[in-house]
Amino acid sequence: MVTAPVGRLLWVGLIWLAGTLCWAADKPPGFALSSAHPDATAAGVEILEAGGNAFDAAIAVSAALAVVEPTGSGMGGGGFWLLHVAETGRQVMVDGREEAPSAATATLFQNDAGDVVPSLSRDGPLAAAIPGQPAALVHLAKEYGRLPLAQTLAPAIRLAREGFAVDGPLLARLAYRFQALSRSPAAARVFLPGGGLPEPGSLIRQPDLANMLEMLAEDGVDGFYSGEMAKRLVRGVRDAGGIWQLEDLANYRIKERAPVTFDVDGVRVVSASPPSSGGVVLKQVMQVLSLTHALEQPAVDRKHLVIEALRTAYRDRAAWLGDPDHVEMPIDRLTSEAYAREIAEAIDLERARKSADLIPPQTLIEEGEHTTHFSIIDADGNRVAATLTINLSFGSAFMVPGTGILLNDEMDDFSAKPGVPNAFGLIGTSANAVGPGRRPLSSMSPSFVETPDRVAILGTPGGSRIITMVLLGILETLDGSDATTIVSRPRYHHQYLPDAVYFEPGALSEAEMATLRGRGFTLKSAGREYGNFHAVVWNRSANTLDAAADPRGIGEAAVRSSSAEKVLGAAAD
Repeated sequence: MVTAPVGRLLWVGLIWLAGTLCWAADKPPGFALSSAHPDATAAGVEILEAGGNAFDAAIAVSAALAVVEPTGSGMGGGGFWLLHVAETGRQVMVDGREEAPSAATATLFQNDAGDVVPSLSRDGPLAAAIPGQPAALVHLAKEYGRLPLAQTLAPAIRLAREGFAVDGPLLARLAYRFQALSRSPAAARVFLPGGGLPEPGSLIRQPDLANMLEMLAEDGVDGFYSGEMAKRLVRGVRDAGGIWQLEDLANYRIKERAPVTFDVDGVRVVSASPPSSGGVVLKQVMQVLSLTHALEQPAVDRKHLVIEALRTAYRDRAAWLGDPDHVEMPIDRLTSEAYAREIAEAIDLERARKSADLIPPQTLIEEGEHTTHFSIIDADGNRVAATLTINLSFGSAFMVPGTGILLNDEMDDFSAKPGVPNAFGLIGTSANAVGPGRRPLSSMSPSFVETPDRVAILGTPGGSRIITMVLLGILETLDGSDATTIVSRPRYHHQYLPDAVYFEPGALSEAEMATLRGRGFTLKSAGREYGNFHAVVWNRSANTLDAAADPRGIGEAAVRSSSAEKVLGAAAD
């Protein structure tokens, strides 16, 4: 059993109290943002310099990423946009998650013998849910932006029509998904010129996508979800074996949801709510770490506690969480202090628990990786943390002819069958079963962290590892780290099943590995770095801005203050 006074987190709470007695800036001295691609960051800067706010910039960055980073997001996908409106203090999550078509059934991806056929939910139009990103961008412009949609979409339209240069990461992922993309003639024409890989530095032009964005700018949601564009999408999907109907597009709606907001010993965290599992898991884990005095423990014991807290939280994720409009979830119980205390009391610092010894998800109830993230704060203090996705790299690898739209494969985020893992190794139950109009459970965790003197805007892609990376970023923020340290720190991960700790090179020292193995943990090197974290930090006491893009990627951060402008590369100091 590990329980202790709150310790260091209590100390943070006292600092928060002291901070209320000290001067802190009400507004940042300028703006800052970080995204996964320099062209997308430039699009955000362009809009902010033109008088747009953080929400206008979020539209520009989202659309630009859809053009220049087709491996991670797109107009054929969706995401969560976590917003803080400075004037009112309101915090809201714009849910632009994809939605299963009305003809979807619980056995859609099973064969006649009842076995799951993984390729059905990963490649081709059957794998595609109804996209939410086009509707989300229109919603942001209408409800929160200052500038017209035609202006905020202009940078993306320009990139799509004039082209962008093929970079190393894009080329590598094109090679990885070559066969799947080759099976879609429209996708192959764009990304595989002449039937092969493009030359490094050559331009990829997407005139059909530019036309689609112009239709969205002119007609709003009708430019995508009804009329000629909707007819093209449905015809293209159904001709290739999909099950979309015109009514599926017409009935899609953006939903605004209250984020998961919690205070742990004076530190406030605001994160994504269901259909994201991020905020629920983070709240449970942070409470366990508080009760076990984790931040005051030696480094190896802190890791032990983090792993054990994640083990239970990911088990509960599998058992209970799904689309809040379709599933009753015991969130109050899962995030209660009493339950956190039960978990804390079950942790033994002398030995690892085994996931097999926990009650399995199936009996608790009856019955990147390829994503992207950006963080923005403007000079008024408005802020956006947005995590967007089309699921696997290039999504379903199917482009609807004549639209430029590369469709997602978010149907793989459902539980195709209870207990059968998806592409990220996550298992689920009927709480996340395939069903008409349902939104699949997600790990995307755009988050704000508010300490007595700082505000951090955090997030990353990474599939099932997203929540763990954001958790480690929160802990790094509480340690007082700057943005570069937050996005650069080596990572480790546990998700209940498989029962192993996966870690980046350098995340665990030799001594820590020996200790953890001696306590019974199974350790497995990820064999590579993973994630693409983006952080913006506003130091309210000093009234300074700091931003950083993950050195693992090619992204870029930009900071503009009243005295100077800085554009920071991925490996910025």
